[in-house]
Amino acid sequence: MAVAKLVLAATSGKSSKILLGLRVLAFAATLSAAIVMGLNKETKTFVVGNVGNTPIKATFTAKFQHTPAFVYFVVANAMVSFHNLLMIALQLFGGKTELTGFRLVSVAILDMLNVTLISAAANAAAFMAEVGKNGNKHARWDKICDRFATYCDHGAGALIAAFAGVVLMIIISAVSISRLVQPNKCSISTAASPSVVP
Repeated sequence: MAVAKLVLAATSGKSSKILLGLRVLAFAATLSAAIVMGLNKETKTFVVGNVGNTPIKATFTAKFQHTPAFVYFVVANAMVSFHNLLMIALQLFGGKTELTGFRLVSVAILDMLNVTLISAAANAAAFMAEVGKNGNKHARWDKICDRFATYCDHGAGALIAAFAGVVLMIIISAVSISRLVQPNKCSISTAASPSVVP
């Protein structure tokens, strides 16, 4: 219901302000997801065995670079945040020219592509986070979140920010598409209304 109201408001004169606000929020969400996951690292020392009474210790580090899905997550969120930053800059500093025709279609297509990019990245990272939290007994993959709690907590925060970015990008995409339909509605209504000539 709230999304429908935003889309309806986008067809009014407030569309550029609503779109700007949504893009700022999406930029903040995706950039914070990329930064939090990109800086996610935890090092711990564990006892791996004993020789007599002497414990043998090993130091292990959990980094986002160890999992290709998390690397993709960081790159995809950085790309979507760059896209939103570019669209914000064009809207603020692009002058008074309104996006029409091919430019309007291009923005809508780029928004849809960014929705798929960030959605795929967030879902891939969520799958790996699930394996890290619960493991997989069939594949004999051990869980790591019981040992690297801070690493998993930071990853969960990045996932929350990324899924917020997914929702915002879906709304942005809907608003961009509604802006494509808006001129057609106006031209149809003016063409359909008969002109009264005295």
